[in-house]
Amino acid sequence: MRGHLFSKFIPRPDGGDDFQRLLDLFLQLMQYTNGDVAEALDWMNQLDNQHKLTTDAYGMGNFIQDLKDKGYMQENPADGSLEPTSKTNQTIRKQSLEEVFGKIKKGNKGNHRSNKTGQGDESNSDSRKFSFGDSIDQINITASLHNAQVNHGIENFRLTEEDLEIQEKDFKAQTSTVLMIDISHSMILYGEDRITPAKKVAMALAELIKTRYPKDTLDILVFGNDAWPIEVKDLPYLQVGPYHTNTYAGLELALEMLRKRKNANKQIFMITDGKPTCLKEGNGYYQNSFGLDRKVINKTLTMAAQARRLNIPITTFMIASDPYLQQFVQEFTRINNGKAYYSSLKGLGEFIFEDFEKNRRKNVR
Repeated sequence: MRGHLFSKFIPRPDGGDDFQRLLDLFLQLMQYTNGDVAEALDWMNQLDNQHKLTTDAYGMGNFIQDLKDKGYMQENPADGSLEPTSKTNQTIRKQSLEEVFGKIKKGNKGNHRSNKTGQGDESNSDSRKFSFGDSIDQINITASLHNAQVNHGIENFRLTEEDLEIQEKDFKAQTSTVLMIDISHSMILYGEDRITPAKKVAMALAELIKTRYPKDTLDILVFGNDAWPIEVKDLPYLQVGPYHTNTYAGLELALEMLRKRKNANKQIFMITDGKPTCLKEGNGYYQNSFGLDRKVINKTLTMAAQARRLNIPITTFMIASDPYLQQFVQEFTRINNGKAYYSSLKGLGEFIFEDFEKNRRKNVR
């Protein structure tokens, strides 16, 4: 347990049953152990000995069996080791969503509203006469039959094109999002664990998109010396590597991913400590961990400008409070005309929202 301090376990305010109380702790430990079930359970046994988490009626053995029975972990048939299931991964993401953004009700069908009408799946109060090219499923049958009765009478009933009435529907746009996560070594330097809150924000964003906007597309990548794609299920167990921060490579890959998406609305979410330190040159790397290297910064800002020309806003989640790092994020955000959130390590639910599009500041909770 080197590098982690544990205090007395405080039960949830709502009480909860024995399994739920232990499950909340288990899911938190799973993130610190990067998905190692055996290590997380070992930590729980040690915490149980110190803080008496269990009772004579419900012990750790009962909890482990319930984890299996309820589908939170499974045995690997090859070697018998315990592994997390997709249910565990989804539950961790949901907890992160509630922790970061608060409880959010699932939307109707998860689409983004717009002020335009067109083919959609939610009717509004507007109606109009049928015109050539309208979809048949937009015809209001009740109103059309009523028009036919009024125009032609009940005894001589017939339905003509002039009787058809169209029920307008709200057009709902789809968005393609790329989520970028910094896994460079600086995310754990100076005694600060920045990767854990970064993972929580990432999981919250992923769950928000999947639950409220299921018709959207979501691609995820991580960046260190290089950048590469990952899957949503990998988010809870991301690890920091011995990497510098090649933000340029991350943005380059993000734009490449979005070029393959057909949606007109595209955006990038970037979670970082705000300090690019690396570029790839040929078969090697140009690196400078001290300060803000202008060569690295200029290349990175060029990518921000390129994204703006493609009408792709970048929202930066900065998991750091250093003023000179914030200065870079401000310049980056201004050039891209995007948005930036600054989060302390203690309160992920509180951000200072910097919106260069509207040129104002406000607190977001």
